[in-house]
Amino acid sequence: MRLSRLFPVLAATFALVLAAMPARAEPLTVLLDWFVNPDHAPLIVAQARGYFAEEGLEVEFVEPADPNDPPKLVAAGRAPIAVSYQPQLHLQAAQGLPVARIATLVATPLNSLVVLADSGIESLADLKGRTVGYSVGGVEDALLGTMLNQAGLSLDDVELINVNFALSPALLSGQVDAVIGAYRNFELNQLEIEGAEGLAFFPEEHGVPIFDELVVIANSGRLDDPRLDGFLRALERGTIWTINHPEAAWELFKAYKPGLDDELNRRAWWDTLPRFALRPAALDARRYRAFADFLVARGLVEAMPPLATYAVELE
Repeated sequence: MRLSRLFPVLAATFALVLAAMPARAEPLTVLLDWFVNPDHAPLIVAQARGYFAEEGLEVEFVEPADPNDPPKLVAAGRAPIAVSYQPQLHLQAAQGLPVARIATLVATPLNSLVVLADSGIESLADLKGRTVGYSVGGVEDALLGTMLNQAGLSLDDVELINVNFALSPALLSGQVDAVIGAYRNFELNQLEIEGAEGLAFFPEEHGVPIFDELVVIANSGRLDDPRLDGFLRALERGTIWTINHPEAAWELFKAYKPGLDDELNRRAWWDTLPRFALRPAALDARRYRAFADFLVARGLVEAMPPLATYAVELE
């Protein structure tokens, strides 16, 4: 074969070889809000099922040393994506942090006020003169204050005690009579495992607007990052597969790392499943505006910037 005829054949063959070679996966770091737990199930399942890889992404989940750091790191451009909370997102946006919600992970509140069932506290009105433990001030104060107002009380009618993140131990030891900020899918199960029964009062049933608990945020100045669309597609697939195959999804989740296969996570798994957002990328603008108005009314922020600057639905 003449060289003039051989070159086109070689070029075509080389092109076919290049096309068949897998594209280099793009690394993508996702900062979590806390250590891995069932709240993160769709993310873990999406990785285990290869959905991120199919989108050309090599995803790494990072558990923060300080839960307050992930939004700051995203705002500073030191991480592309983080898991955070809708209430905190509003405060960060009001402070001028360049972060924006791009997806919802857990679409209902998990935060609740919890007492021991045998404490004699049967209604919020019974909290008058009692002690209430909390972990993080600000939003939790606003939630508690609104709930108490519904019962004809105010924050002045209770004593607030900072118990850091030891909510269940503080309740079990009698250090406090109630705790605000307890997750209904975890603390209630933890109390039961310890041989106690908890009673929960839910903010959304006592005057607080419904909010998304866990959201995914990105830097609001970098929403054109091509990795975000692939991430969202994989997250949705991971969510749907988890809902469709909860037993098999649990097996994948608990295999992610040692220590996940325990009684608390097993119980929390089933309590969390109904709360995942089936359309993670979809934005409920009405819900976000209502919560923004709530924070302004409670005096936590003077004013909120336009919603489009801190909560988006990518197309």
